[in-house]
Amino acid sequence: MFFLIGAMTIVEIIDLHRGFGIIKKFIKAKNKKHLLWTLGSLAFILSVVIDNLTTIIILIALLRKILVRRKYRIWYASMMVIAANAGGAWSPIGDVTTTMLWIGDKVTSLGLTEYVVIPSIVCFVVPFFIATKLKPFRGYAMRKEMIIDKDAERLLSSKTMLIVGLSSIAFVPIFKAITGLPPYLGMMFSLAIVWLVSEYVKPEKNISQKDKFRYSTHKALSKIEFSSILFFLGILLAVGALETVVFGEIDGNLVGTLRYATESLSNAIPSMNIVIILLGLMSSIIDNVPLVARSMGMYNFPIDNPIWHFIAYSAGNGGSILIIGSAAGVAAMGMEKIDFIWYFKKVSWLAFLGFIAGCGVFIFIETFFYS
Repeated sequence: MFFLIGAMTIVEIIDLHRGFGIIKKFIKAKNKKHLLWTLGSLAFILSVVIDNLTTIIILIALLRKILVRRKYRIWYASMMVIAANAGGAWSPIGDVTTTMLWIGDKVTSLGLTEYVVIPSIVCFVVPFFIATKLKPFRGYAMRKEMIIDKDAERLLSSKTMLIVGLSSIAFVPIFKAITGLPPYLGMMFSLAIVWLVSEYVKPEKNISQKDKFRYSTHKALSKIEFSSILFFLGILLAVGALETVVFGEIDGNLVGTLRYATESLSNAIPSMNIVIILLGLMSSIIDNVPLVARSMGMYNFPIDNPIWHFIAYSAGNGGSILIIGSAAGVAAMGMEKIDFIWYFKKVSWLAFLGFIAGCGVFIFIETFFYS
């Protein structure tokens, strides 16, 4: 929650100083298909460097500067969730679950990349290729530069706040590596730096204190979608309840619902590949963090075993099947008011096809190249 608040506030500060207008100028695509691939590729690449949640927050803020009609924006936002989750799955800092596996000495950064990058690319490309054939991505997009917008002019502080804001977000994994502290503290530290800089830069010449409030962090905080943060809190509380409420007994010990479900699944199905695919599907309903945490406690495979890499892939990409299945999806849901049922009907099947295709590629590579 604090990570989400920090990231969203930084993005809103950049937006108030019109920093995203600089990036928008580099996105020239007017054809909807080209725009889809441009934004999807950007989401896939950015989530490798920063995490998938922050990537979605940044790109949706950018998307609002590009597309006028919300009915098209929610399609692009949903597809970017798939791309961001796919990119984050093969980076040790791209997703909370990969970070957990990396810190827990289950995977190395090189091993994770070697095993998971190709399946993740497939998971990204397949749904995007199919989506280009759908009606919402045909023709030309109604871009905001086609409409007169007096507030779109660049400010004196636009470039400064864009560089400082994005650099501060990118610094979060470095902060974690240096200090060993949780990522949310790194995001809070980054927010403090951005806040400090925003107090001293001048958006306009000879700006008064009254007008400067329009570019302040207080103003940015008032624009945050706190409803999405509260929704995220609800999911975390529900998952916490599933972890702690006793459901059954395993090896003479009373265990919570999640552990009972995952261990029962492992005992009932002999194939580990099928078990991990099912765990990926479960992560679209239940948060992938406790599922991966439970897997780390259940299995004792050596570092960089293919099982760990498959868990990283499945947990990261399985969450795309439902909008509530990943932190990136929840953020997109809150920022663009994406309806759960709409996503389930329109996008879930695309995410599922990409997920299954990537699973098939992973199993094929493991069977024929690494066995």
